[in-house]
Amino acid sequence: MLAKPECSCTLLGKPLYILHWMHGKVIKSTGSWYVVRTDDGRIVECKVKGNFRLRGIRSTNPVAVGDGVTIKEQQTEGKEENAAFITEIDERRNYIIRKASNLSKQSHILAANVDMALLVVTIARPETSTTFIDRFLASAEAYRVPVCIAFNKTDDLTDDEHELLDYWKALYTNIGYDCFCISALKNEGVDALAQHLQGKTTLLAGHSGVGKSTLLNLLIPDAHVRTAEISDAHGTGMHTTTFSELFELPNHQGALIDVPGVKGFGTFNMEPEEVAHYFRDIFAISADCRFNNCTHTHEPGCAVLQALEEHHLAPSRYASYLSMMDDKEEGKYRAAY
Repeated sequence: MLAKPECSCTLLGKPLYILHWMHGKVIKSTGSWYVVRTDDGRIVECKVKGNFRLRGIRSTNPVAVGDGVTIKEQQTEGKEENAAFITEIDERRNYIIRKASNLSKQSHILAANVDMALLVVTIARPETSTTFIDRFLASAEAYRVPVCIAFNKTDDLTDDEHELLDYWKALYTNIGYDCFCISALKNEGVDALAQHLQGKTTLLAGHSGVGKSTLLNLLIPDAHVRTAEISDAHGTGMHTTTFSELFELPNHQGALIDVPGVKGFGTFNMEPEEVAHYFRDIFAISADCRFNNCTHTHEPGCAVLQALEEHHLAPSRYASYLSMMDDKEEGKYRAAY
C-alpha cells in the first residue's frame, strides 16, 4: 500500500528527493533486478541494497519470485526515472529450495509462497530419471509444498515406453501424488491439468527439454515463452528460460511461476535421520522398524529392507533414498536427469 511521501532531503527549503514506501509481490527475477507488482497495480523494477544481502541469508537469491516485499522508491528532483529498492521481505508461508551447484554452503530459492508445485517429466527424449523425480518430491515434502506430476510427450512413446509410463504413474499415484498424462504439443490431457491448477499459485518445475515452455504457452497464451529443440547428440534439453517469472492464468484464476530448467537437487538443511521422513512410502513403512533411529541400510529388524526384499517398496525409490543419504555423508551435489 502506498504510504505518504516522506521528504528526505532538502536544499534551501526545496526537496532534492522524496521517498515513497510501497508493498507488493515479486513477479520476476533476473538475478540483479527484481520486478515487483505493487498492491495498487504498478509495475516497479527494483534492486536489493547491498547490506540487505548480508543479513544471514545464505542464499544466492535472498529475494525470490512470489515473495511479498516492501520497497522504497526514491523520486529525485530533475530526473524522470525513479530508483527503487527492496527493503524488507514478508514472512514466507513456504518455499522450495535447492542447493546451489557450485556453492555447497549456499542455497537457491526457486519460488516462495506457492500453493503447489507441478513437476513436468518425460519418459523419453529426454528421459527424466526417477532419482530426479524423487529428489524433487523430497525437497517439496521438506518445505510442505504439495506436488503433482505431469508426464508430458505421451504422444511420442513406443509400446515399451508406454508400459514404463503406466508403471511410473501407478507408482507415484499409489504413493499419494496426483499424476497427469499429457501432450502439450498436441493439447491432449491438458484440460484436466488446467482444472487442477485453478485458484492456485503453482511452481512449474522440470529439467530442460521436458516441454515446460510449450505447456506454459498453452495454459497462458500471453506468456510467449521461448521453446527449443532437443539436442540430438545428448538427448537432453537446452535452457530457454534464463530467469524466474510469475504468469497469471486466464481470468486471474491462479498463477504459474516458471523457473529455469533444473539439472539436479542437492540436499539442504536436512539431517541424515530426517531424509526418510520426506519419502512418504519409506516413512510409512519405517513405523514397523525395530529401532527408532533405523537408517534403513543395515539394521536388523528393518521393515524398509524387508519391504524392499518382498517387493512392497520400489527399488528406484530406495535407490533415491540412498543417494540422498550419500549426499549427507559426503556433502555432494548431484545433477540427475
